[in-house]
Amino acid sequence: MDYRPLQPRDVPLLREFLYQAVHVPAGQAPYPREIVDLPAIRVYAEDWGAPDDAGFVADADGTVVGMIWIRLLKGDRRGFGYLDDSTPELAMSVLPDHRAQGIGTCLMAAMLGFAAPRYPALSLSVDLDNPAKHLYDRLGFLEVARSGGSVTMRLGFASVPRRTSG
Repeated sequence: MDYRPLQPRDVPLLREFLYQAVHVPAGQAPYPREIVDLPAIRVYAEDWGAPDDAGFVADADGTVVGMIWIRLLKGDRRGFGYLDDSTPELAMSVLPDHRAQGIGTCLMAAMLGFAAPRYPALSLSVDLDNPAKHLYDRLGFLEVARSGGSVTMRLGFASVPRRTSG
């Protein structure tokens, strides 16, 4: 498995990986693919390429099987994990046949290494029954809000010196 920065050739895959990131509770039918067109979901992928957009992919012999990305969403353009205009929101998914193999952990390590010197924190939203929540707990993300069956979590980088550019 190769872990590398998200490249322009990967951008068309964002929509599929965004769909895969939408948690489907056990026993429930998958959501229609159009769910990624809802405003609070599509902001995670639409118009990719802003200066603060960044991501990594898990590449298995030329096939992307996992993706993690952050976006600094501001103003009225917010996702479910929005905290403030200086905290990027994180999204991650691994294709179903490749889950529970440590890929998410490796993607998170790459992203945290990238984000820590650049931002004060990262945020995300996750369903309480999503197995990925255990990973976020283990990595030190803390719950800051609940809404229905999901939580907004934050991981702060308070003690890490920040880069001022690039």
